[in-house]
Amino acid sequence: MLNASTVTLDQGATHIGAAPTLFPDAGTIIDVQENRFPIRLGVENRRIRDLFHNATRSQWNPATDIDWDQLHPEQYTDEQRRAARMYWSRRAWGEYGAISESPALQIRFCHEHCPPDMALFFAIRSQEESRHAEVCFRMAEALGGYYDQPAAVAFQGSVASHGIRKVALDPAISLEGTIAALVCAAEEIAFDVFRHLSEITVNPVARQVVKAILRDEVRHCAFGWAFLQQRMPQMTAAEKDVVRQAVINMMEKVELNGYHSSWLAPASPSSTDEMLVDEITHQAGLGATTEALERPVFLKSIASMRQRMGEEWGIEIPMFHHPKIDGPF
Repeated sequence: MLNASTVTLDQGATHIGAAPTLFPDAGTIIDVQENRFPIRLGVENRRIRDLFHNATRSQWNPATDIDWDQLHPEQYTDEQRRAARMYWSRRAWGEYGAISESPALQIRFCHEHCPPDMALFFAIRSQEESRHAEVCFRMAEALGGYYDQPAAVAFQGSVASHGIRKVALDPAISLEGTIAALVCAAEEIAFDVFRHLSEITVNPVARQVVKAILRDEVRHCAFGWAFLQQRMPQMTAAEKDVVRQAVINMMEKVELNGYHSSWLAPASPSSTDEMLVDEITHQAGLGATTEALERPVFLKSIASMRQRMGEEWGIEIPMFHHPKIDGPF
């Protein structure tokens, strides 16, 4: 039974949860003198420029383009509403973190004089991530109120951050590795899970929100593959190995630590509570999934990612292990 104490915030808690760290500390590019000119604005990656144009035509407003009056929160029990509030609050935290990724990566794009299509697209991506954060916040609010932090401090380390903001500004970490890890690994898995959610979510408003986010995420994933498709033929074996290691780090230190899926978080009372939140929210049809339903989606997504990276990039991603999954995957 999920009770009020399960999701009521510990008012005395401090932010001591250690977020997963992909790479060791290093300096950043912030203090490096900028060499802006010449400024190129022509098309250098047609696929990414098309994604930018598609994004400008596919705007939606969380306040007016969601049929909020069809949510009917009064039809659900207090327990179901409480669980769904926590679930959608958790989604909002993840989307909020993505808001600051885009500006950091835009700085990196300019620093490395990347094709201008990339910075243009990421300007829209920032807007889309902020839209995702707001719509998840609105869902939590409509169900009774948004939670601004995890109920248990111990769970903060799993959902706080995946460290991309810092990595994006680290000149020692290749941009190709960063994009491969963030987009072609983490966001690709998130996309597959969202597609799964769009198929099983019953409440019409929750389903509408999931599908709206999913439409944006299609472009986010396509960006990563388009960028790496252009860069990979120009990279050495050593540079490709850096990309490979970045993907492995993202999987082992972030995804398999429960960043997107609570059932993958280290075993603890807090992660058990979050899994219960997901179970109750799913049973109510308000937008979550369960370990049993998500597991095959997660495993298939990793297998697909591994196959595509091998075929398109010539990079071999090893099998992974997790205590909640039998055997290597």
